[in-house]
Amino acid sequence: MKTEERSDSSRPAEEPAAPAGRAGHRPDLVAAGVGALLVAVACGVGWAWQRSNGELQAQWPPLLASWNPHVGPGTPAALTVAAAVVAYGPALADRLPWRRLLLTAWATALAWIFSLALIEGWYRGIARRLTTKHEYLRVIDRFDDIPAALRGFTDHIVVGPPGNWPAHVAGHPPGATLTFVWLDRIGLGGGAWAGVFCIVLGASGVAAVLIAVRALAGERLARRAAPFLALAPFAVWTGTSADGYFAGVAAWSIALLAVAATRRSLLAACASGLLFGWTCYLSYGLPLIALPLATVLLITRTTRPVLPFLTAALTAPLAFTLTGFAWWEAYPLLVERYYQGAGGVRPYAYWVWGNLAAATLAVGLATVAGLRRTLTATPSAALGALHPRRPTPTAEAALTLLVLAALLALLAADLSGMSKAESERIWQPFYFWLLPATALLPVRGRRGWLGAQAGVALLVNHLVWTGW
Repeated sequence: MKTEERSDSSRPAEEPAAPAGRAGHRPDLVAAGVGALLVAVACGVGWAWQRSNGELQAQWPPLLASWNPHVGPGTPAALTVAAAVVAYGPALADRLPWRRLLLTAWATALAWIFSLALIEGWYRGIARRLTTKHEYLRVIDRFDDIPAALRGFTDHIVVGPPGNWPAHVAGHPPGATLTFVWLDRIGLGGGAWAGVFCIVLGASGVAAVLIAVRALAGERLARRAAPFLALAPFAVWTGTSADGYFAGVAAWSIALLAVAATRRSLLAACASGLLFGWTCYLSYGLPLIALPLATVLLITRTTRPVLPFLTAALTAPLAFTLTGFAWWEAYPLLVERYYQGAGGVRPYAYWVWGNLAAATLAVGLATVAGLRRTLTATPSAALGALHPRRPTPTAEAALTLLVLAALLALLAADLSGMSKAESERIWQPFYFWLLPATALLPVRGRRGWLGAQAGVALLVNHLVWTGW
């Protein structure tokens, strides 16, 4: 079947995903082995540290999880989805028409996330997750008067005054909570609807990343990344946590800017800005998405979308500020609240590298191997991008820069000290943009790497109770 191709002079020329000189499997396997070793060391050191004094505040570090081997209703479905993607994913990604590939990747990601969540059963795995004492749905009734709730939002962040917010409400700007308030008001209240909403939006990020990669680095690399995105190990935490929803919104902001930059679309630029502004009011850490957004402009060597993007991006900040919530006043209070709880106990000396071990489990060993190739290509890609007289970056260089931007954003979040533990869940908006590095792996070994990706997710979901 003939695939759809787009003739666009602004798109980088297609080229093989694994250039000569870097196509050998051995360095990739070594990189994956180093990733596995990091996880093993983090588990061993973390286990000993936690049992000596309890400082890590995690029963099964580097994950926030407890040991609980089990199977459940979703087990057969998860095994079936994994086997189908490993067996048929690469061939379908190569042959399906582009639009059908996008829908297929989204649907596959949905099936993967739902099946993993249902290993715990419908109630425990989906319907209950966003209704626990730390979650957003516990405060829906306190937003009957939304403007009043926003004006007084910062008064309830720090523990001490009466009626302080639950941990996740206090730990995020009010856009996160308002999402579930609005769902409740249109008749989609309760944990089940909230869980399904987060899963559907989170899975849609797969399509967004593919659209962005195609616009910036060409269709060949987007197709090679598709099965890995659909079978992402961090799907364990997308179903069900609000961070999956945040990741989807952030992914569409980047994708729409890529479309705006390559197709000169004013509408896409405005939509991207609107979503980025909203993203900043979903999580205090997500202004870091500005790094991948800026990289889109660097790759495409254009500033055309900047004015409409920035104008639209101001919409959410203006609306919240005029209603009475000031982001810059709330963030220092969040830092205080963070150190009142587990964040003040968890040692930075462990979590600054333990987080990276958790991230390794979340993105999988194939992504680690792909990141090795990304870092190898970084010097030439960066020099080419920064040279004013160089042409538009090649496909591989464009992908390298995009992945590198996400990696730098993740490292900034790590070094901040505001992500001590739970990074397997919190960093989903960055993980989405690391997985395309798998497109740089040799074609011949894709099924093996996909099997390794699926194996990580299946082992984690069946051996531990993640709590999310």
